[in-house]
Amino acid sequence: MSDTSVLFEEHRAHGGWKLGVVRLNAAQSMNALSLDMIHRLQPQLENWANDDQVAAVWIEGAGDKAFCAGGDIVALYRSMTESGQQGSTTSEGEQFFRDEYQLDYQIHTFPKPVVIWGNGIVMGGGLGVMAGGSHRVVTEQSRLAMPEVAIGMYPDVGAGWFLNRMPGRTGLFLGLTGVPMNAADALFVGLADRFIPHEQKSNVMGAILAKDLRQDPYAGASQVLRRFERGGEALKPASALREHYDVIQALTDGDSLTEVVDNLATYAGDDEWLMKAVKNVAKASPTSLALHWRHYHRSAHDSLAEVFDRELQLSLNSLKMGEFAEGVRALLIDKDRKPRWHFPDLESVDPDWIEQFFE
Repeated sequence: MSDTSVLFEEHRAHGGWKLGVVRLNAAQSMNALSLDMIHRLQPQLENWANDDQVAAVWIEGAGDKAFCAGGDIVALYRSMTESGQQGSTTSEGEQFFRDEYQLDYQIHTFPKPVVIWGNGIVMGGGLGVMAGGSHRVVTEQSRLAMPEVAIGMYPDVGAGWFLNRMPGRTGLFLGLTGVPMNAADALFVGLADRFIPHEQKSNVMGAILAKDLRQDPYAGASQVLRRFERGGEALKPASALREHYDVIQALTDGDSLTEVVDNLATYAGDDEWLMKAVKNVAKASPTSLALHWRHYHRSAHDSLAEVFDRELQLSLNSLKMGEFAEGVRALLIDKDRKPRWHFPDLESVDPDWIEQFFE
């Protein structure tokens, strides 16, 4: 295996066209998105966008455990703390968020089909890469989540845009709880387009290469994926989000964050899936819950570019304010799982403190 963080291949296909293949190559870290990965991806994608012989792009993760488990938050922690001034911003942290969001936007607006093989864990920054694909595949092993509220952050990488486009208030619910989704859940909320068993990956790629994509590459890729999806229905899991949709709507029906969180906290049912989601809210950073609530509602009618602009400001301020650093410390550095949040509970959160993240 190469030590290069991202591997690129060009496969010659039927009719002479080429498929550009990207493999996130950090299996030991579950392909966590690093600044080096981002800096390698951006120019290669630009080259393929301008190469008339390249008809489509395929993005996957190395190994069978994860497409991408998120951004390299340990590196971000160093950028927040190594200067000796808690909460100070360094160029590495700023550069990571600026370049990460530019990469995500580049994928969203890519002028050719982008097939994402979203097998295994897809979280945070990995979901930012996957969300922009034109043909997003999930498998029986896919586990997707935006768990940022557990580490003092907020759902970013375009989440203000794609969470608002989910059925009802499922996007609000997912951001508050960080509850993981399976493949059927991802299809239900629009984060994936096709379910195909993971064992079919090489066959799917071979079928795409055998298809002449020069005339209509989007339709051609869809035709191949549709054919393989029909053969994998037996392995598709049930969607907990679809099953609990009405309950989620009721629990998130409130005029304030406090009201919705109270609804979740007083859930009196015995459904194990919902009980786990409620427990996640109880452990989350109150600041993060407030950031998600405000960003989600402010972004309801914004364009994708406007959302990324706001998220860049939020994330740069998150590097300075200390809540994010404390969440990463508790979960991944000291691993004591006892974060000392800036506010002990939601009732004590200062609205002026939250507003500083948006300034």
